[in-house]
Amino acid sequence: MRTTMTIDDDIAIQIKKRKISGDGKSFKEVVNETLRNGLLFTADAERKPKKTFELTGRLLRSKMPFNFNKVHQLVEVVDEEHDL
Repeated sequence: MRTTMTIDDDIAIQIKKRKISGDGKSFKEVVNETLRNGLLFTADAERKPKKTFELTGRLLRSKMPFNFNKVHQLVEVVDEEHDL
């Protein structure tokens, strides 16, 4: 199929770089290959089932007999454990 389309400058530059660094393919071949790869990637992404992310929480309770709001108690417990 032959058609006329406008390619943005930044895309054209990237395609020309691929053409130059590639294996001697023409601009048309590089454009077709890039479009084909993009369409295949999109089709693969649509086919794959989306995995849901689940996060379970748990209640955290202190096993130590002090109030976490009183920092000096926490410091004393840490110092005692450090001295052991």
